Amino acid sequence: MVMQRYLLTYVGVVLTLSPHHFIRAIEVPRDSSIQDELFQPPTITKQSVKNYIVDPRDNINIECEAKGNPFPTFTWTRNGKFFNYGKDPRVTRRSKSGTLSIDFRSGGRPEDYEGEYQCFAQNRLGTAISNKIVLQVSKSPLWPKENLDIQEVHEGAPLILACNPPPGLPPPAIFWMSSSMESIHQDKRVSQGQNGDLYFSNVMQEDALTDYSCNARFAFTHTIQQKNPYTLKVLTKHPHNETSFRNHTDMYSARGVTERHPSFMYPTGTSSSQMVLRGEDLLLECIASGVPTPDIIWHKRGGELPVGRISYENFRKALRIANVSEEDSGEYFCLASNKVGSSRHTVSVRVKAAPYWLDEPENLVLAPGEGGRLICRANGNPKPSIQWLVNGEPIESSLPNPSREVKGDTVMFRDAQIGSSAVYQCNASNEHGYLLANAFVSVLDVSPRILAPRNQLMKVIQNNRTLLDCPFFGSPIPTTRWFKNGQGNTLHGGNYKMHENGTLEIIMARREDQGTYTCVATNILGKAEIQVRLEVKDPTRITTGPTDTVPKKGSTIHLSCRIKYDSTLKLTVTWLKDDSILYIGNRMKKDEDGLTIYGVSEKDQGYYTCVASTELDRDTARAHLTVLAVSASPVNRMTTFPKARPERPRDLELTDLAERSVRLTWIPGDDNNSPITDYIVEFEEDKLQPGVWHNHSRYPGSVNSAVLRLAPYVNYQFRVIAVNEVGSSYPSLPSERYQTNGARPEINPTGVQGAGTSKNNMVISWTPLNATQAYGPRLKYIVKWRRRDTRESWSNVTVSGDVNKYTVTQTPTYVPYEIKVQAENEFGRAPEPDVVIGYSGEDYPKAAPTDIRLRVLNSTAISLQWTKVYPDTIQGQLKEYRAYYWRESSFLKNLWVSKKRQSESFIGDRTRGIVSRLFPYSNYKLEMVVVNGRGDGPRSEIKEFTTPEGVPSSPRYFKIRQPNLETITLEWEHPEHPNGILIGYTLRYQAFNGSKTGRTILESFSPNQTKFLIQRTDPVSRYRCDLRGRTQIGEGEPAKGESPSHLNEAYAKNQGDIATQGWFIGLMCAIALLVLILLIVCFIKRSRGGKYPVRENKDVPLDPDDQKVDNGSFDYRSLESDEDNKPLQGSQTSLDGTIKQQESDDSLVDYGEGGEGQFNEDGSFIGQYTVKKDKEETEGNESSEATSPVNAIYSLA
Repeated sequence: MVMQRYLLTYVGVVLTLSPHHFIRAIEVPRDSSIQDELFQPPTITKQSVKNYIVDPRDNINIECEAKGNPFPTFTWTRNGKFFNYGKDPRVTRRSKSGTLSIDFRSGGRPEDYEGEYQCFAQNRLGTAISNKIVLQVSKSPLWPKENLDIQEVHEGAPLILACNPPPGLPPPAIFWMSSSMESIHQDKRVSQGQNGDLYFSNVMQEDALTDYSCNARFAFTHTIQQKNPYTLKVLTKHPHNETSFRNHTDMYSARGVTERHPSFMYPTGTSSSQMVLRGEDLLLECIASGVPTPDIIWHKRGGELPVGRISYENFRKALRIANVSEEDSGEYFCLASNKVGSSRHTVSVRVKAAPYWLDEPENLVLAPGEGGRLICRANGNPKPSIQWLVNGEPIESSLPNPSREVKGDTVMFRDAQIGSSAVYQCNASNEHGYLLANAFVSVLDVSPRILAPRNQLMKVIQNNRTLLDCPFFGSPIPTTRWFKNGQGNTLHGGNYKMHENGTLEIIMARREDQGTYTCVATNILGKAEIQVRLEVKDPTRITTGPTDTVPKKGSTIHLSCRIKYDSTLKLTVTWLKDDSILYIGNRMKKDEDGLTIYGVSEKDQGYYTCVASTELDRDTARAHLTVLAVSASPVNRMTTFPKARPERPRDLELTDLAERSVRLTWIPGDDNNSPITDYIVEFEEDKLQPGVWHNHSRYPGSVNSAVLRLAPYVNYQFRVIAVNEVGSSYPSLPSERYQTNGARPEINPTGVQGAGTSKNNMVISWTPLNATQAYGPRLKYIVKWRRRDTRESWSNVTVSGDVNKYTVTQTPTYVPYEIKVQAENEFGRAPEPDVVIGYSGEDYPKAAPTDIRLRVLNSTAISLQWTKVYPDTIQGQLKEYRAYYWRESSFLKNLWVSKKRQSESFIGDRTRGIVSRLFPYSNYKLEMVVVNGRGDGPRSEIKEFTTPEGVPSSPRYFKIRQPNLETITLEWEHPEHPNGILIGYTLRYQAFNGSKTGRTILESFSPNQTKFLIQRTDPVSRYRCDLRGRTQIGEGEPAKGESPSHLNEAYAKNQGDIATQGWFIGLMCAIALLVLILLIVCFIKRSRGGKYPVRENKDVPLDPDDQKVDNGSFDYRSLESDEDNKPLQGSQTSLDGTIKQQESDDSLVDYGEGGEGQFNEDGSFIGQYTVKKDKEETEGNESSEATSPVNAIYSLA
């Protein structure tokens, strides 16, 4: 029988889903009354660190605390043998504790007590053991005496000043100073190495101006030892003065120093190796000589330096990588370069690992006849060996137990019986260290107990989800049932749902669900029950809420808030303005129906919220109030004179002086034609923030005196500000000061919380008290903390009042702590503070999900199931389970695939999920991790899976061309993602013309075809095309398109659409008939001709050549034969038929300028003729006649 344990926080039951069936393990609740009654094997709760270094000047305390029932007794071993501390008068053991105290006040040498100690906590159910605590006394040996010769060195040469400090415990901190106790300036030329030596990349003349002494500081003894100083003598080739080289562009050439190629002073040679343990910091160092001083650059072969975990030290000569893991193994190289050249040194880094937990064994509580298992899994490099012990002895030498079986890292239990309780130890060790964990197996038979009050009253709102809790405990684990009103039927199904932890869920509480519910817990030893009376209440609802209102300034408004609620509940109605509590002043009135505001002003503008609440629920309604300014009105005092801010109040006076109050009186200033609405009282104190004024209180504009509440130990000074609708006045002159007496603080700091910033600390922070809360001098804070799940005493520290945090170090990883912060001054302490729960820092998860099962859903998705990790292995707050997956290859040959890692997150404590967006027909690999607030945990084993064939993506570059009116050409390329073996293409196309469509035609092609020709059935229609690739699974995504439109097609389309319409045919016939009639008329006119009489303008005889004038009329028919062949442009035809060049174009406008022109009844033109002449008037005697409009028409004909 496999046992896996997961805690349910409130109920003392643990449920686990096995791949085969449910298995339930017992968890003893933290209820003190139960824990005091139940027998439990010992558990170590506190112990000293493994490597325990002590100060020889102090007494020694070797800690060992444990709990159990009966309370355990304690024994110790020293160097593997029983330590009879009772015979040593200097050694005592604390009462109710295993901690040993060694007192040296009466003499004795601490070195005599060095050794390896181990604590044993025992009661009749078993024995728990501590780690092996190696006790060592801090040592700070003296520096060996030595005479140091003067160090002669040429300028520009490298130099190493060795420190060689005496070996201390722990090793001392090294620093260099001169014999006059001045620090040595360090830079990239001169710096101290990690081994303590002082390195000069090149020596300069000024280095001889001081001497050099190595100092060792021993932390435990708080002593500093100084080595005899080194004296330098720098040999230089060319004497020089400071000015000669200071302005020189090259300092070294100015001094005659030869430039040198970089070479490494530490480490020497071209390569070295270094080993570091997992979780520690890796420190690589390269110090080079050369002229000029070389620069150092760091690289990792075949990869990048880990971002976020690297830092450079000692002027980039040292590279630190924090919290190394196996991935940081490899070759690192440093490159030293100057303008002469470069050198490289390679460091081969090997990351080993002391044992670390994958699955730490946990306490196991079983009922008689049940089974379970203890699992102890650890990792390391080299792989650690696992050893099991029982009650501190190797399990091989313990008494045989037929119900127990050891299988490597697991101890299996079957059919456990009373009396087989014991404490088991797991020791995982390799050459770099060991881990030791205690886990007890306790077999209990306990009758059922319900851990809730017997008669409870629960009120809920109708239609809400309701949970009736029934936390229980028993061994064997009891079964629970719920009954209503004493009826015999178990409540389950319908509106009721039973949970494994005993809770009854009412999915939607109704009126008929009211009544008395009984929870009964039963096992073979008995039963227990409680009753819960349920009352279902009507919800609180605002039936009529406030609405947005735009009143005029000075008017009265009413904001409605009518509420329907359960009359058996107490109703509270609160109004908010702009999300803050509204102060109901003398201009406001709150009633049952809402809020009335009299004489609204600009300051009333904003959002008003009505909040109706009972002890069970609440409802809100909100509206916005916009105040309109009032336009000019008939004359009165307030509008005749301009308004302004009020004058400042004056003559402030303090009276009725008391311990915690004082009366402040003032004389109002002029309101400047706008009534004063408010007075603001401010105060200033001269201790913490002198000169800073704070708001104290606010009063209506109708008062000029107020009693002010005061805080102890504040030296007050007050001032008053008047407010009207225009604005605020200047502050009044300050009042006299009033000092209140001190008192102990009445409140403690707020905002107390505890959170870790690293895996082994917890930062306790809080919001300090301000000046008016301190209540006295010398404010301090008492910070207390202790593990929540232990009975250890409170640890505490006192810090000053200007501090707002304290860091607790050496904490276990992510464990809950109880925290209290209490204020104290010289008058006393504040009341006992509330306990706040905080957590120490998180570490990376130390276990990976196991039993990962994959199921392919389709070609692009798989489902995942896994077994959750144990809560203790998370080492922090569980954020998510995360699956990393990558595409390894495709089943299609010669198809390149990207192996980029992708991830899918599953938020919360889940055991299943779906990974989608996969590529079909591919090989994939997948691994999972647990993620907490610190980061990813170790990776699970890699799972491989394949995705089946899918449908292809759309064909690429699908183009539709129309080379002519008879054919359409389709071209395409193969899909970018075939997602399987491509077996061909399917084309669907259909003709369309406007809203008319033809039938769909289906074509199939081979996988190699990428072109197709469509023969058009008519020149008018266009074509819609749909092309898809095919695999064995089916058709893929489509590539769609339409054939292009054509101008001829458009014309033909219009012809086809219009030419068949009846109205169009009739119109065309009418136009043809009209054209025919016009042609006939023109032909008749042209055949008849005619004479038009023209009246002479002057008494000037006609040209003798003109024989066609007779009695003032002119025969135009004589011109008919000539007119057809004579040009019109740029010329005018005379009466004799000759062409005369015009100086300018004539028009009827030219002839009509006299205003007398008119037409006779017979159609002839009569009037003043204007004849244009050239400048020489050579044609002045010739009569010229304007071209007749009729002539123009005939000439065109």
